[in-house]
Amino acid sequence: CAAFQPRPGYELLVTCDCMVENRHYLPRFISPEDMGRRAMTLNISDVGAMGGRPRYALVSLGLRSSTLLKDVMAIYRGFLAELNPFQAFVIGGNVTKSTDANFIDITLIGEVETGQMVRRSTAKPGDVILVTGYPGQSAAGLEILLQAETGESWDGNPLVNAYQCPAHRAFEGRAVAGTGLANAMIDTSDGLLGDLGHICDESAVGAVLYEKDLPVSEALRQFAETSGRGTLDYILKESDDYELMVTCTPDHVAGICDAVADTSDVPVTRIGTITGNKGRIEIIDTAGDSRSVAVSGWDHFSK
Repeated sequence: CAAFQPRPGYELLVTCDCMVENRHYLPRFISPEDMGRRAMTLNISDVGAMGGRPRYALVSLGLRSSTLLKDVMAIYRGFLAELNPFQAFVIGGNVTKSTDANFIDITLIGEVETGQMVRRSTAKPGDVILVTGYPGQSAAGLEILLQAETGESWDGNPLVNAYQCPAHRAFEGRAVAGTGLANAMIDTSDGLLGDLGHICDESAVGAVLYEKDLPVSEALRQFAETSGRGTLDYILKESDDYELMVTCTPDHVAGICDAVADTSDVPVTRIGTITGNKGRIEIIDTAGDSRSVAVSGWDHFSK
């Protein structure tokens, strides 16, 4: 076992997440180091979405006996590349032989100052809904890879990069929590609509989204035009993004936007409002018409 002493004035945060070969990543499209970065990023994102910072990681690997040692070392370099900016450490774990798919399983321990934790269960009717970055890019990046010809290179494609090497928003989440202005916060790892559904379910509220306000990157806009699908298909449905969704009262929007701007150049967009209509999510389209939408996001057991 590893032993550590929690610091006075802090609460502990603990999360775990895994990546299974051919389910969460496609080895033919990703380097071992990027696999390590990706696996650690999605755990860091969970800690950051509560306003915390990572401290200690425990890593379990399931490896086929044919896995090369240099690839394992590269995976660990990926872990450390994401942990080093926080002065966080790998403090233990396990390695086991896998006869089928390789997997990476991480338990991450973080901390947050007492009283600064932000939950997903505390959104209030009348809150504004904010989101960082450009949700939906990862879904488009995966589609590009699945349609790619053998040997085709997508180096530098921003949509593919969003899928292969997602960026967490832990620094931004910590800055938001430090303001004390956010009522609720979550990352969008299950897709924007799926994670908004989590907020609505756990806060016993509803939500209205405005299609005209949803952020669309130029890369996603161009890809949607060529794919024949609307940008909403990528933004709202399951997508491996790790942006932050934040709710706050209207008078606190500027304070939260300023806190993020002081941390990074990641844009923050106002996309909707929390309502008292429990469990109901509506979208107002560009013509001003309203329609209810079913919550959809990543489902491990869907067909």
